[in-house]
Formats: sequence, C-alpha cells, structure tokens
Amino acid sequence: MSASIPLIDKSLVGTTGARPGAMGYLTDTTLCIGCKACEVACKQWNQLPMDNFEWTGHSYDHTKDLGATTWRHVAFIEQMSSDGDGSATLPPFQSDWLMMSDICKHCVKAGCLEACPTGAIIRTEFDTVVIQQDICNGCGYCVPSCPFGVPDLSTTDHKAHKCTLCYDRMVDGLEPACAKACPTDSIQFGPIDELMERAQRRVADLQARGIRSAYIYGDRAVGGTYGIEGLNSFFILTAEPEVYNLPAAPALPQDQVGPAFLTTLGAAIALGVAAIAALRGR
Repeated sequence: MSASIPLIDKSLVGTTGARPGAMGYLTDTTLCIGCKACEVACKQWNQLPMDNFEWTGHSYDHTKDLGATTWRHVAFIEQMSSDGDGSATLPPFQSDWLMMSDICKHCVKAGCLEACPTGAIIRTEFDTVVIQQDICNGCGYCVPSCPFGVPDLSTTDHKAHKCTLCYDRMVDGLEPACAKACPTDSIQFGPIDELMERAQRRVADLQARGIRSAYIYGDRAVGGTYGIEGLNSFFILTAEPEVYNLPAAPALPQDQVGPAFLTTLGAAIALGVAAIAALRGR
C-alpha cells in the first residue's frame, strides 16, 4: 500500500506555526493497538457519561465518533481489497486493521475560536483551545466552523463541548489522562517543537524500514493547511487522510466567505444584466 498524499508545498513538511511554549499531542497510529484505554481515561477524568453502544454495521468500533461526551475516539478501520472481496494485500508490518485515536486538533488558527460570538472559546497559556462552559450560550456557531467536525452540542445542557487537553491536569504539571493511560506510547504529550522533531525522526525511521507511506498529518503541508498553520494535535499516518476520516486539505470555512460573496454578487449582476437585456429586446 502506498499513500498518495496531497502536499501543498514540500518545503512546509515538518513546519508549524505553533506559538512558543505550545503544548500538544503526537499520536503515532503505527503504535496504536486499539485498546481504547485513552477513551476510558478521558471519560473517567472528565466525568463524561458512557456512550450508548449500538450496532453501526460499519466497524467493530461502536463508539462511532467524537462528540459532546466522547472527547477521545479510537477508530477501527478495516482494510479491504480494492474489489471488496476479502482482505487487502498489506505490508508485513500491518494487519488488516488501522487504529487511530482521534482528538480535537487544537488548531494553531482555530475556526471555532474565531466563530464564537461570546468569547466562550479561548486560547490558553499552553496554546490549547478550550470552551468555557459558564460562558457558552449554545449558539452552535463553532460546530460548522471546525473543518474536522470536533465541537458538538450536548443534548443535555445544549452547550458545545470538546477536548480541553486536560487543562486542569496541565496547570498542575500533569500530562493529560489519555496520554498517561496509553500503554504503547502511541499518544505522546509535550512541547510542540519537540514532538514535531520526534515525529520527523519517527517517519524517517519508518520509511527507512520500508514503510514508505508514513507521513505527518498536522504540519503546514498536510492537515494544517490553508491558513490553519498546523495542528497542536498531530498524527503519524500510513494511508491517505480520508481513510482515517480526516480531510486531505482542510481550510477554515470563514476564509470561504469572501469568495462566496463575490461569486453571489457576480451571479446577481449577471442576472440583472440579462433581465435588462431581455426587457429591452421586447
């Protein structure tokens, strides 16, 4: 299997616009065993209710996706042959399953933060993005403003919720609960600049061992694209982003407002000109 990764600029590989002192996650999917200890630890520390398990028909994973009460989610992705007839032909290092522990990306330039009209979403001293529950009014503007679909409105209190990167643990010098619980160090926590260097060394090592499809998702070249300036929660992947339900080239929705307005204005002018021409032709 070889991943075809849409790099917008090779010179941006491994670069990030993270602010000095920024903290975050490196999630190495090649080390994830799908134990879901991170999900359980997140729910326990943050006192989140259990998920309503139901048969999805799509995977052995029945916690589905990130949500208002699921701030860490381990996706089980079964690899099938291109004709859909049985298992895919995979390299020796890999089983038929890809595992990825997904999380809020704590974007360097966060769409949710820019869209919030009340100031409930703030950037902390650790460069993480947190929703202040006592200020959130549940308007939901942050939901479509996230290119990764992370913030979610609760059906219980009708406010937006997402990962806080365990802010309450970080202020006490503790690592987030999910990283603490991960038995394989698939989830690593630390300063972004150190994690990015570690990720580049890991990708180089994997590629040297024959895993040519390994790459970083969350630098300026892939994932942190089009004004996002990188992700403070980034990943090492071995297949195309869409395989992991991640956008290949995410962009901030609000950056599309200007072009959309100009397109609408142009269409309105064209219709006006056409109407005037039709009336004169009578």
